[in-house]
Amino acid sequence: MSPSDPLERNTAWPALPLAAWRDTYATLHRWTQVVGKIRLAQAPPVNHWWQVPLYVSSCGLTTSPMPHGARFFEIEFDFIAHRLRIGASDGATDGFALAPMSVAEFHAELMRRLAAMGLGVKIWTMPVEIPDPIPFEQDRLHAAYDAEQANRFWRLLVQGTRVLTAFRGRFTGKVSPVHFFWGSFDLAVTRFSGRKAPPHPGAPGIADRVTREAYCDEVSSCGFWPGGPGMDQPVFYSYAYPAPPGFAEAPVRPEAAFWSKELGEFLLPLDAVRRAEAPDDALLDFLESTYAAAATLARWDRPALERVVSR
Repeated sequence: MSPSDPLERNTAWPALPLAAWRDTYATLHRWTQVVGKIRLAQAPPVNHWWQVPLYVSSCGLTTSPMPHGARFFEIEFDFIAHRLRIGASDGATDGFALAPMSVAEFHAELMRRLAAMGLGVKIWTMPVEIPDPIPFEQDRLHAAYDAEQANRFWRLLVQGTRVLTAFRGRFTGKVSPVHFFWGSFDLAVTRFSGRKAPPHPGAPGIADRVTREAYCDEVSSCGFWPGGPGMDQPVFYSYAYPAPPGFAEAPVRPEAAFWSKELGEFLLPLDAVRRAEAPDDALLDFLESTYAAAATLARWDRPALERVVSR
């Protein structure tokens, strides 16, 4: 692809074709679950499971500080220096290089180093939301790590977080943080109408208690997903639960956005954002128009929930 190609004009939004990093994606998905389950084990419960995601940082993905007795500790994937970093509130630090290694090796190394720092943690070692899961300590199948592709993925998370944070700020009602769910491997932010929702029917590979807590309230949610089963390209997405009648047929922007019947949500391909003259504006147009469709059709009290944004 030549530098004059519109898809390469803005290097802040790098390409991330699924085929180019499929093996690294599979390994990194499982590595983030190891770290995410440590956060799940240590962090006190928060509504909608908000205690479990990871967060985009200035160099990668972090747990944010987690309690361990009277101490705090934090685990961070650094996708610039390609290291896993561990830091504790008493000044103790450790870490190791991110390089090709099996999930079993990654799990063992991290647990060994945590124990040596007096930060021993017990987790359930079965991956979630993954077909044919293998317990972490037994998984020697997934062992790829392409540093360039991991960095590209993080750079897209940075851009997505930046725009989703701006979108989040336009809502005065209950709204989630912009966070990275290691189960579904996606970046998300969720707005709430203030009304309860019917019990969620469940999802493959997820316990009903998880989905019912996550979707106990009426929501409009959006984010970024690098692709996977049923989608062979990176996409931004937007959905509503429960989806109001007519939502799938609602007009949304920009022109490249479309409704996926298979996934039950609106999608905007990453390449359409990268191709846009103003990527931020194109993505915000998608987020605003899909939210407006959900909120209007479901009769949310929009004047009470939205902040007027001057342009």
